[in-house]
Amino acid sequence: MTIELKNLRKSFKSGTVIDDVSLTVAKGETLVLFGPSGAGKTVLLRLIAGVIDPEAGHIRLHGRDMAGVEPEDRGIGMAFQNFALFPHMDAFANIAAPLTARGRSADAIRQTVSKVAQLLKIDHVLHHKPKELSNGQKQRTALARALSAEPSILLLDDPLRNVDAKLRFEMRLELPRLLKSQNATVIYVTQDYKEAMALGHRIAVMNGHGIQQIGTPEEIYLSPANTDIARLFGDPVINLLDVRPESRDGRVVALLSDQPVPLLDDYAAQVGQDCILGLRPEAIRFVGADTPGAIPVEVEAETPLNEKTVSLVLTLRGREIMVSRPAGSPGPASGRAHIAVDATSAILFDRASGQRIAPARNTIRKEEVA
Repeated sequence: MTIELKNLRKSFKSGTVIDDVSLTVAKGETLVLFGPSGAGKTVLLRLIAGVIDPEAGHIRLHGRDMAGVEPEDRGIGMAFQNFALFPHMDAFANIAAPLTARGRSADAIRQTVSKVAQLLKIDHVLHHKPKELSNGQKQRTALARALSAEPSILLLDDPLRNVDAKLRFEMRLELPRLLKSQNATVIYVTQDYKEAMALGHRIAVMNGHGIQQIGTPEEIYLSPANTDIARLFGDPVINLLDVRPESRDGRVVALLSDQPVPLLDDYAAQVGQDCILGLRPEAIRFVGADTPGAIPVEVEAETPLNEKTVSLVLTLRGREIMVSRPAGSPGPASGRAHIAVDATSAILFDRASGQRIAPARNTIRKEEVA
């Protein structure tokens, strides 16, 4: 493994920020650290970089213990939120700094800086000092400096945070290609779940001083470890409904508007227990009243959101459910309607702890899918 963290702990006067954090990152992998503000993502990057020292635990880079190793000797490229640009140098010189320190030729420096600057769309401000740059341009300059040296390890702290929406979208496409071409091992911090899903080979979700779940984007989205993580991924947010599963005709079901919603067979152990049913809005669709398993609802509001339309509906018992469908697809704007649920996408959580309940096997009868 290129990066190995074991049982890291870090506290400040305000309290513990990192508590017993362990993870590994393979060569060439991009691991995204995702979580709300204050979860400790930036602190973890600074520990790896050597800017601050842990109170406990070990950091290994390329198999070497980093205890006592200065930041400049760790072979890491870094781009942090505070930019850390040299104020007396223009953007070109800032980007070129790592290459200049390595004694690269003027032609090689010029070609590399030009390539990275064009990618990040700052080639027109290369001769501007940091004070003449916008925050977005400063952030891209700091990112360009980190990329220019082609380090084996990159630590990127929300590098697109101050970038406009159009460029942010473009960078989600271009940045993975660049990182792959450099074969860099990357830890990337973001609070944007779409960015995390787009850029990460794996995502480590941080919350409450530690890592709550590590997995591929698909694993995190489809099988969140708890309700807190489930809420962090998705727009609109996941529907979380209190249920008590029942057994009907040998099937495990939950009730919505007094209609049975089929669950996986292997949730049989949860029959009669207090649970939370997680339903992604896109896993719910409007259907005709005569559709088997149709659930009666009342459409309260409809909101077009560019590529999708989101509806707020109420069950017969007044529970709110968000339904998402592709823009332009038919659906009622108000009044009485019926919905059906994709049972294979239903997630069950323990109501007391909020933890996901994993079925014994990932199976479901085909005839149970409404």
